[in-house]
Amino acid sequence: MASNTFTRIVLRERPEADVLPDTFEKQTVSKDDLQAGPGEAVVQVTYLSLDPAMRGWLRDVRSYLPPVQIGEVMRAIGLGVVVQAGNESAFKEGDIVTGSFGWTEFAVMKDKALQELKPPPGSTALDFLNTLGMPGMTAYFGLNEIGQLKPGETLLVSGAAGAVGSLVCQLGKRTGAKVIALAGSDEKCAWLEGELEVDKALNYKSETFQEDLKNAVGYLDVFFDNVGGEILDLALKRLNKNARVVLCGAISAYNSSQPRGLVNYQNIIAQRAKIQGFVVFDYASQYPKAIGDLASALGDGTLKRKFHVVEGIENAPKALLMLFSGANTGKLVLKVSDEPSAGSPRL
Repeated sequence: MASNTFTRIVLRERPEADVLPDTFEKQTVSKDDLQAGPGEAVVQVTYLSLDPAMRGWLRDVRSYLPPVQIGEVMRAIGLGVVVQAGNESAFKEGDIVTGSFGWTEFAVMKDKALQELKPPPGSTALDFLNTLGMPGMTAYFGLNEIGQLKPGETLLVSGAAGAVGSLVCQLGKRTGAKVIALAGSDEKCAWLEGELEVDKALNYKSETFQEDLKNAVGYLDVFFDNVGGEILDLALKRLNKNARVVLCGAISAYNSSQPRGLVNYQNIIAQRAKIQGFVVFDYASQYPKAIGDLASALGDGTLKRKFHVVEGIENAPKALLMLFSGANTGKLVLKVSDEPSAGSPRL
């Protein structure tokens, strides 16, 4: 018999530095309020994306999205199945959809906040949380629009074993660039070289890292940075003339109350380099082309993906911390439930 309750996780307090056990609160909620109104649908969540940007959403500061409020369900993009459709809804029971459901097992959503998924050949719905979703769009537009990578150039990628970084490495190789990848363990470096076929992967925790970086890179044309901090500062010493630095993330500083400042920034002037941040939502009108290109590469097997799956909505807070300790390889996702089968109880 199906339970008459479901679980959601809300923000309890704003962390000043590291996310702590008391940052979030688990709530058990009655399903009685899960009623779809006109133009709405009730969605059973199957998977949720866990992303470094979530740390920024916990800060009470002005950004590209408003902060998650105290007592509000933690924001997260996910996949789900429509289990109830209201009058005049564009969706029907059984539709596979994506939306910003948050850390919850069920959600009542407006039609306009949902997108039905029809995975292209060679892909699955889960790819819309990775290669065909925000990580893929971030890698694609960051490298092509901001980095403007050209064949024969040298590309350096930090956070290379993560969701975005691993895609950037592969797109760089497809462009015809020399790709140097940075990661935090020998195992990740072996995966980057063996599976993704980067030219060289370096463990930034190695005692010889600075010398290894100098020898492997020489001088770089594009640095796609997901880490910030000391890694960014070191990269600024290895710039070619007219180099481009793509500021995608700064995960090394997300939990810091006093982030490390840059020292080697004067080399940007000497090398006529550019350093630019970006927000992937600015390219929303171009998503269809990017999805088409990336889906084609998934279909022919030339673009690889790797998922790190954690199960259970109650494990969302602990799983989020994996992003900041480097415990995941590939795209980190939370499995919330199995997709309901035809004829099974919906609510």
